[in-house]
Amino acid sequence: MSLPEEPAVLAPHEARALFRAGALPATTSGWCRGYAQANLLAVPRDLAFDALLFACRNPGPCPVIAVTDPGGFRPAELAAGADLRTDLPAYRIYEYGLLVAEVPDATGYWRDDLVAFLIGCSFSFETALAEAGVPVRHMEQGRNVPMYVTDRACRPAGRLAGPLVVSMRPIPAALVDRAVEVSGRYRTMHGPPVHIGDPSALGIADLDRPDFGDPVAFEQGDVPVFWPCGVTPQAAVMASRPPYAVTHSPGRMFITDQAMNGPGATGSMWG
Repeated sequence: MSLPEEPAVLAPHEARALFRAGALPATTSGWCRGYAQANLLAVPRDLAFDALLFACRNPGPCPVIAVTDPGGFRPAELAAGADLRTDLPAYRIYEYGLLVAEVPDATGYWRDDLVAFLIGCSFSFETALAEAGVPVRHMEQGRNVPMYVTDRACRPAGRLAGPLVVSMRPIPAALVDRAVEVSGRYRTMHGPPVHIGDPSALGIADLDRPDFGDPVAFEQGDVPVFWPCGVTPQAAVMASRPPYAVTHSPGRMFITDQAMNGPGATGSMWG
């Protein structure tokens, strides 16, 4: 299926319909300008409390914005009529921490005991960055945001433990403070950066070799800025090796009906 020429102007339900029909973008960054996007983690019911506790203990990378009942796949509070099994561009299936499949439709992998967590995504504030005059290099270059596994351990919870994952955006040095201020308004979408500057301080050896996503070219005067990333739960799945999990494919998110300039955009989306 061909992709739209201007995905930024699509309504969220139009984008979800395209994904349901098999459209497969390299990334949803830049899609449905001004609407919140979310990471997906679905785990069996007997692991759901550990997953929720892991999120509570690590709110930067894991800001939970919705949770389904066991077997549920319709997050009505975020997107009317949406189906978490079909309405993301791509899914990853893990068994005992190993990636066993990457598929465009998770219906055949969805189980009656799965509890799904939707976790805020930093793609959600990229429109605000751009409107504030902060360039978003991976969008300019048509690439997925680069993501890196760090040497910082998250706080463990029950059977889940693992490292912090970060996304990186090259930001002109003169605009770093503005990027921090703008992103800091969006606490349910990871909020402000966790580190600015030297990647080795996070245990990242080579910015040109991200663990997920694509390398992004720097322009003169850019510095690397690192945000908490919602791929962190996937890193915990890989490190902790639970029997089963379904997640989004990194950079290919669930697009909600939540406008980022509306209620809940900068505070909690619960309730």
